[in-house]
Amino acid sequence: MLDATATLPTGIIVGKERIDQTSSGTLQHVNATTGQVQRDFAIAGKPEVDAAVSAARAALPAWRAWPPTQRRDALRRLADLLRASTAEFAAISVLEAGIISTFADQQAPRAAEWADYYAGWADKLTGATVPMAGAFDYTVHEPVGVVALLLSWNGPTGTIGMKVPAALAAGCTTVLKPSELAPFSAIRFGQLCLEAGIPPGVVNVVPGDGRTGDLLVRHPDINKISLTGGPATAVRVQTACAETLTPLLLELGGKSANLVFADADLDVAAQRAADGIIRMSGQSCVAPTRLLVERHVYDQLLDRVLAALSRVRLGNPETRQTTMGPVIAKSAADRIFATIDRARDEHAGNLLLGGDRQDGPLADGYFVPPTVFGAVDPDSDLAQNEVFGPVLSVSAFEDEAEAVRIANSTRFGLAAYIHTGNIGRVLRLAEQLDAGNISVNGGTPVSGPYGTFGGFKRSGFGKEGGIAGVMEYVRTKNVSIARS
Repeated sequence: MLDATATLPTGIIVGKERIDQTSSGTLQHVNATTGQVQRDFAIAGKPEVDAAVSAARAALPAWRAWPPTQRRDALRRLADLLRASTAEFAAISVLEAGIISTFADQQAPRAAEWADYYAGWADKLTGATVPMAGAFDYTVHEPVGVVALLLSWNGPTGTIGMKVPAALAAGCTTVLKPSELAPFSAIRFGQLCLEAGIPPGVVNVVPGDGRTGDLLVRHPDINKISLTGGPATAVRVQTACAETLTPLLLELGGKSANLVFADADLDVAAQRAADGIIRMSGQSCVAPTRLLVERHVYDQLLDRVLAALSRVRLGNPETRQTTMGPVIAKSAADRIFATIDRARDEHAGNLLLGGDRQDGPLADGYFVPPTVFGAVDPDSDLAQNEVFGPVLSVSAFEDEAEAVRIANSTRFGLAAYIHTGNIGRVLRLAEQLDAGNISVNGGTPVSGPYGTFGGFKRSGFGKEGGIAGVMEYVRTKNVSIARS
């Protein structure tokens, strides 16, 4: 068993200082596998939030003035340190978020990939000259300033990688606010930034709960906010930001449709459907939680999906044989089981697999088994709202038109999946589906740092990844010089 006290770092990082005693005291972190408290950690109150924002503000002039090649090199050093810390971040991920070992091993290398990618953009953010009679006119990109980054708890190291390197490459300074459910990866990341030679104050870390987040998003010296979270949190953040007109980047929830046609490779489609629902124990915004199947292969595909999910090994995420771990907290497990019970009561579909709480060795943890409902009403609450757990709803469709109508019927628009052997159909559906990320025949909705990622409708706005990701953290200035 991993030693939580030795593995999980604590403290608030402000400038070069690590603060263990704060105005708001501590919170207890509970291990999702055992249901037992494993670590106390300090949380930031108003004095600490003010100090972190002040440190970021003080560091901004020098950091934006660094030659872009130096920012590039600092991000590359950070990437190297992340790779060297793969085992450490994996252990943290297992303990803080119940991520299974085989997936936890990927966290730091993926964040390093994002750091390397955005290192390459640091010296390429060029403006343009503008043809204009009587003047020399040009544009220049500047950092937006101090950015508050509100991190999610599901794959926290990956979320850090998607946000921080892009902001730093643009010349911004940052204040990271990790979720109270998974604060430790961000603390260790902040320490690595200092080890990489990134100046104190460029990356500050303020663990805390919703009160800490509210202090940060309302702070008058924050120039932009990037949030990965749920729509309810986003509404509160956007309401707070309205008072100061602080711009936002929002990466929110999803209710992604997975469209499987009769001409698809059904074995591949079934395995992808199963993998998608157990990844992160179903706690993924891009999870393909609505499986829509062409009617005359519905039974064939459903049998394959149920067979794949019946082979899932639910258990301790530290064990290599485990293929699905717990959900993040007791409140999450209770919410998911309440959704399952409500779907049963409302006859939203036929419960085909799972749905029951675990007993025996898993009884004290927050385990939800893979759960499948068949013949689901596409208009039901089960099919319309994000569960954020390993619950799959399966529905049939007759043709492309009905498949698109059902897929687009929710308030979300983050991802969609297509399985077909018809390239013409792929092109038609990719145009019609109201989602920011389309995956075809096993393609990934998050193309690493190279593509763009972000949703439509209630799934948020703004982009992470690619050049669009770094442009979220710059402002464009126009300069016009009269020709005398």
